[in-house]
Amino acid sequence: MIYIAIILGCLIGAILGLNSPVISYTYSSYLSIAIIAALDTVFGGISSVIKGNFDLKIFLSGFFGNSILSIALTYLGNKLNVDIYLAAIVVFVGRMFTNLAIIRRYYIDKWSDMMSKKVKGKTTRTQDDDIKDNDQVSIIEEN
Repeated sequence: MIYIAIILGCLIGAILGLNSPVISYTYSSYLSIAIIAALDTVFGGISSVIKGNFDLKIFLSGFFGNSILSIALTYLGNKLNVDIYLAAIVVFVGRMFTNLAIIRRYYIDKWSDMMSKKVKGKTTRTQDDDIKDNDQVSIIEEN
């Protein structure tokens, strides 16, 4: 269910993004850091669903808290003429890669287990089995 909501949210966001006006350069740094913070929270949510400890309150507080904090850091950095938002980008992207690695490992392990079950379900034939099969075949000779 959560995966459907994530995919639906991404599709709605993409459609709205394609039909929205162009964002000015002054606000692009705020929007970019907010998107990175939101993506970090989404990957963290997927990772926690896989681990089995997902909590909607923590997800929502992280989503809005990370976004607001990153926008505040960007605003403060602009006022001080220092690129403080780069520190937030490094942290969020690092966590995104960590969560993506957890998600990737989960699905690779799941796929490997599925493939090993398929292989165990099939029996390998030996030459002795072929000989037994040939003994059971009777040849009808025509006169």
